[in-house]
This record gives sequence, structure tokens and C-alpha cells, in this order.
Amino acid sequence: MITLPVLRKWYIINAENLILGRLASKIVPILRGKHHPFYSPHIDTGDFIIIINCEKILLSNKKEDHKIYWKHTGYVGGIKSISIKNLRKKNPERIIRNAVKGMLPKGPLGRMVIKKLKIYPGTSHPHIAQQPIKMILDK
Repeated sequence: MITLPVLRKWYIINAENLILGRLASKIVPILRGKHHPFYSPHIDTGDFIIIINCEKILLSNKKEDHKIYWKHTGYVGGIKSISIKNLRKKNPERIIRNAVKGMLPKGPLGRMVIKKLKIYPGTSHPHIAQQPIKMILDK
């Protein structure tokens, strides 16, 4: 059987004034490649996505005040937590990355797919040479 290489497109999304969960649910099918006619669930056929203005993303309801991310170091008493308000100041890219990563398959395929997501806090990005296609998402 002959397999042809997948020609991946690059898309750019401005995350300003978009809701986090709705943005993530629109990004994941593109990263997985579900919009292609040759989609296969066990092969990475998705496209690249660049997200700019990630620090200006919106959260629904009272998540800005109440949502907390937890992780454990593996040691006794090693639970670490950070609120989304502090995470927005410290590392705003992780907010979108965590939301998208939770919607991807767990395992080697999911780790491969998440690498095609590029997130930047400002309006500038180093992927001009790839000529990304501007994608407009509604709220």
C-alpha cells in the first residue's frame, strides 16, 4: 500500500474576546484532521493552528474567580495549585493549551497532535513564512 504525505495547512486565530471552551472545541477537530476526507482516527492528519492574543480570552460564568488548576509532583504532600487569574498573569498560553489537551486523545497520538498548536500572547508570531490562513470564529 502506498501512502501519500499529508499536506498540512496553517491557520491563524485571534483569540481576543472568544470564550475558552468554544474556542477549544473548534480547534480540536482541525488539529485532529477531522475536516479532511482522508481522516483516519489512528493517523495524525491534522493542520497547524496559530493562536494570537491568548491573554485576552474570555471565560464563562465565574471561572475567572473560582477555577483552579491542580497538579501533583509525585511526592508526599506535593500537590500544587494555581488559580486561572494568576495563570493568566504568569503564563497565559497554558490556559488554552490545557483546555485543548483535555479534549485530545490520551497517549502518543495526542502528544503528537498537541505539538501542532502554537500559542502566543501578543499579536506577533514567528510563522509568517508558512503563510497562515486567517480563520474567523464566532462567539
